Amino acid sequence: MNRYITAYYLDEEDLLKGLGHLKAKGLEIMDVLTPFPVHGVDKALNMRRSRLTRVAFIAGVVGATLGFGFQAWVFTVDYPINIGGKPFFAVPSFMPVTFELTVLFAAFAMVIAFFVSNKLGPAAKAVIHDERITDDRFLVVVKVGDGEGEENIKEIELALAEAGAEGITLKV
Repeated sequence: MNRYITAYYLDEEDLLKGLGHLKAKGLEIMDVLTPFPVHGVDKALNMRRSRLTRVAFIAGVVGATLGFGFQAWVFTVDYPINIGGKPFFAVPSFMPVTFELTVLFAAFAMVIAFFVSNKLGPAAKAVIHDERITDDRFLVVVKVGDGEGEENIKEIELALAEAGAEGITLKV
């Protein structure tokens, strides 16, 4: 059974102060949902840097290598044609296709990596914690252990209230 407590803040500054207070209390924050990016949330939650840039770089290198290599092979080995006295291995003429394949491979790889890492897709089930989190609320989701009793839940709710949270709700 997956139990958690949700609480919302009405202001982003209150959210950051509340996150610091909750981390000091030792509570495990599962997620923070905001209507727009809030600078400082990633540092407050000790989130590591995204690996999406590495995926884009690797896919871009693969795309560039395939594009350049395929053109070099076609124009030098498979079908060499002398066009206007141009050499068979004319690197400047390979650059547009190489650049386009670099961008294409990087873009597709980033989209696929984003969907895979966030477990999104046709079978993904959306969890809506609060209907207004996309409008004007900043929601904090705090983990509650399966074996924890009412006393511990009350302590977590009290810590959230001390941190300035509103609308504290236990979800099962």
